[in-house]
Amino acid sequence: MLRLYNTASREKEEFSPLELGRVRIYSCGPTVHDYAHIGNFRAFLLADLIKRYLRFSGFEVVHVMNITDIDDKILRRIGAGGKSLGEFTEHYSQIFFQDLHLLNILPADVYPRATAHIPEMVALIGRLLEQGLAYQREGSVYYSISRFPAYGRFARLDPSGMKEGISVDRDEYGKDDVRDFALWKAWVESDGEVGWAAPFGKGRPGWHLECSCMSMKYLGESFDIHTGGVDLIFPHHQNEIAQSEGATGKPFVRYWVHNEFVNINAEKMSKSQGNFYRLKDIGKTAEDIRAYRYLVVTSHHRTVLNFTLEALESSKAALRRLTQLRQRLQQAHGEGEAGLWKALAAAALAEFCAHMDDDLNTPRAIAAVFGLVNQTERALNQGHLGREGAGAVLECLERVDQVLGIFYEVVEEVARPAELPPELALLLRQRQEARQARDWKRSDELRDQLAGAGVVVKDTKEGYEWSWA
Repeated sequence: MLRLYNTASREKEEFSPLELGRVRIYSCGPTVHDYAHIGNFRAFLLADLIKRYLRFSGFEVVHVMNITDIDDKILRRIGAGGKSLGEFTEHYSQIFFQDLHLLNILPADVYPRATAHIPEMVALIGRLLEQGLAYQREGSVYYSISRFPAYGRFARLDPSGMKEGISVDRDEYGKDDVRDFALWKAWVESDGEVGWAAPFGKGRPGWHLECSCMSMKYLGESFDIHTGGVDLIFPHHQNEIAQSEGATGKPFVRYWVHNEFVNINAEKMSKSQGNFYRLKDIGKTAEDIRAYRYLVVTSHHRTVLNFTLEALESSKAALRRLTQLRQRLQQAHGEGEAGLWKALAAAALAEFCAHMDDDLNTPRAIAAVFGLVNQTERALNQGHLGREGAGAVLECLERVDQVLGIFYEVVEEVARPAELPPELALLLRQRQEARQARDWKRSDELRDQLAGAGVVVKDTKEGYEWSWA
């Protein structure tokens, strides 16, 4: 039985989804104002690992990862560069999706973009205003944390001791209490053409609000797992809880799963120190990319990962060894004691799963695999492993790969077919049917699924047009 360390309780808890056999997961995605760095991808690889293991264990998984395409950093960048909001964010969004592909990260079911969900955000702000949890000031709207008694409990903070500074969400607008955070930011001249009409005035949503709206829209007001880096525990995830539970009166998330940082040569990544690595900075070859995935997924997500070139080389060596073993097993022939090897492979896989069930303990899980690898290599070297026994070991490695996703070919450029694959063509038809039925919610969901797969849909008077992003 899977047990996960839940940040909310600070304990390992037995995992039990809200719906029998079905798990709903939300992951904080990128803010598309720049290239994602390798530390960001640790969070995305954690979500991928969880999803893979749950599916391996027989669960249906629905996974949503947001794309933040409006915030202060984005506005500053487009103001300096002269591009439109859409042009700027689409550029970095596509680079992000390419990096996900290079790392063999399974696509989320939906990649909702903040700018496509402004009506939902305005509606949620309205609910919070009605309940007295929010207030307006000069066209902006703020969440009053003093009116949410549980504020700070998740992050283990005493709100009375919070002061303005790095631990508090600062805004440029006036508010009742420095600790309050913005739900809606009033339009200012420096925002240029970016802004949306709302009952409280033209403006744009606050960052924390976006995740509450998009997670609840696609997964419901309560769902199973929320992932992200430890840097998001406060204020972002604490504020998500305050907004969501304040509006609904229901528990927001059952299990909060956070990953620790990636350091560079034992130092925290920092642009100012020159140790801010993007994937392409370390991924000079396909082997480098695969090795980084291996390094991350075989390190425990709750420990700080110290990235060094030496660690990357060690991961390459481990992958080479596993790859060579798979090739030898595929070529094995002759007779041998198949029953023994079937038992050894089954025992290794059971031990692998037992460690995965213990809060995704991948270091011990991969150690169990290498125990079998050592035995297999000795047998092959001595000519004691027949075709059937080799097949049992190979099947075990393939099962492990369903969880770790380490045996794959890196294809840097994916050819785009002139016609959509059948599964995407079906989504496109379903979206058109939803529009004809005026089911705008379903239409938006399907559009976001298509966008996540790299398909841009433009509605026309005649129907629609599609293109690859």
